[in-house]
Amino acid sequence: MRERFWERYSLGELNAKEWEALCDGCGQCCLVREVKNSEVTVYAVACELLDIEHSRCSNYEKRLTKVPSCHKLTPANVPRYNWLPESCAYRRIHRGESLPAWHPLLAGSRQRMRKKGLLVSGYAQPAHEVPRRKMQQNIIARWKV
Repeated sequence: MRERFWERYSLGELNAKEWEALCDGCGQCCLVREVKNSEVTVYAVACELLDIEHSRCSNYEKRLTKVPSCHKLTPANVPRYNWLPESCAYRRIHRGESLPAWHPLLAGSRQRMRKKGLLVSGYAQPAHEVPRRKMQQNIIARWKV
């Protein structure tokens, strides 16, 4: 990877390894969400493929075929995905913002993220354990788009 690539190149100029390294692995994009009536609602309910303990997809290579609602982030669609968390590195770089000090590329690990409670492993529940009628009790964020 090129030195401090996130400061020197746009999303579209990153190679595949740099693109993947930019992800902080928080797991927030793997939470169940709904976009309805110009409002995003995020639930503390994990996608069926999310390894909650490690905040990583358990089948990353086949996620798009196994989970129809999964989205592949690309430089072209990051600007349209208004459901990405404000802390998302892809979103931040697209906006010309710097990475936060806790980002693994700067901090060297996800330890700071864990201490700050940024990983979903601290609160997410498996989708199969949350009945649809209980979803309202699991709302963790809501915003207008």
